[in-house]
Amino acid sequence: MSARRRLGARWRRHRPLRTRLAVAASGAVAVVVLGVSTAAFFVIHYELYHQLDLNLTQSATLAIQQNRGARPSVLAGECRFLSAPACAQIVPADPAKDAHERYLLPVGPPVRAVASGAHTPYFSNITLPEGKPARMLTTPFGGGKSLQVALRSDSVQKGVGQAAWLLGAVGAAGVLFAAGLGYWVSRTGLAPLARLTATAEHIAATRDPSHRIELPPGPSGKEDEVIRLAVSFNTMLGELEQSVTAQRRLVADASHELRTPLTALRTNAELLARADRLTAAQRDRASGALGRQIREVSVLVNDLIDLARDEEPTPLLEEVRLAPLLAHTVDTARAHWPATPFRLELADASATLPGVPARLARLISNLLDNAAKFSPVGAPVEVTLLAGELTVRDHGPGIAEADLPHVFDRFYRAERARALPGSGLGLAMARQIARAHGAEVSAHAAPGGGALFRVVLPDAYPPTRP
Repeated sequence: MSARRRLGARWRRHRPLRTRLAVAASGAVAVVVLGVSTAAFFVIHYELYHQLDLNLTQSATLAIQQNRGARPSVLAGECRFLSAPACAQIVPADPAKDAHERYLLPVGPPVRAVASGAHTPYFSNITLPEGKPARMLTTPFGGGKSLQVALRSDSVQKGVGQAAWLLGAVGAAGVLFAAGLGYWVSRTGLAPLARLTATAEHIAATRDPSHRIELPPGPSGKEDEVIRLAVSFNTMLGELEQSVTAQRRLVADASHELRTPLTALRTNAELLARADRLTAAQRDRASGALGRQIREVSVLVNDLIDLARDEEPTPLLEEVRLAPLLAHTVDTARAHWPATPFRLELADASATLPGVPARLARLISNLLDNAAKFSPVGAPVEVTLLAGELTVRDHGPGIAEADLPHVFDRFYRAERARALPGSGLGLAMARQIARAHGAEVSAHAAPGGGALFRVVLPDAYPPTRP
């Protein structure tokens, strides 16, 4: 890498984006101003000298008309600006013919060549004997002679110089104005980025994702890339805030639910550690309680792991036939709840759903366990598979109106269910599995008493992450 590239890379690393944009904008304007000023200078230079050349041509024409047949000599020796004939002289092609003539204007080989016809007419810049600048035209006079006509050009040079200074001043002012304007535009245009950076730094320092970037009012910024970036960042912050809130709530609820069984486990374990002081019946009760509490903790931990499956990769899907899966799950529930009769009705035995069989079985199992837990002894649990819908109904006490909106919340347990076993995660997991398969589960008060859970199957399966 060359030294220039290393210097440029180091400058980009140590200069903020706002400064780089302002410098880039100023540089672009400076190049344009320099180009326009240079072009204007050459246009002015050309026009002024072109006008002077036209005057010289007119003076030469007039001198030829007025001095036809004149011998080599100085026709006029007073050089003035824009005056005719002004500093005119006739020079022969043969230097021997003007040996005794003293010329005012410089005579060189090109002048003799024009007189002999070997050279075309030409313009040149000269300095007069008194030190004044002049513009001279050398053109054929006829008869082997050439005519030299000169006009002072100091006024033209002064005008060109003034134009150069004026254009330079205007260009410098334009560059300064462009620099200020570029800095203002960079500050204004990158203001959302500055707010985004400040918000990100604040969130990193406080770990609080509730802050948002302030956006300009109205729909004017919909097409602005920076505003769209700020909107996208706010959306990301909203999702992050929901995720962090849900994570904190899950951790708080899980710690609360684990505290009681872990305390009971420790108590029974300490009690069994002193088994020599207990009777056989006391040891049996403590051992049975310890086994039940271990199972409850295991179920709770497994449910928490299943609820965290949203963060796992999507497993392989297959076309699941719901009727056999439902029949198998109901048979398993009958073995687990022998005192509860389960009635299965398959009105649509051909229904299929792309998904994960184990997750769908867990969804149905959680609904069946919930229904059996609240059903009186001998009261049936009715399971029906209809076209596009699965229902599970029990004949228990039902769900209170105030509890209906919360039955699928994690760790939520109605007042009448707090004395029953369970972690309060079964229905939350059922809803998560249903939504992952494009379905929706809802709870209702059944006609005549009891609770009714309805799983509406998707018409066209849009899997998310089962």
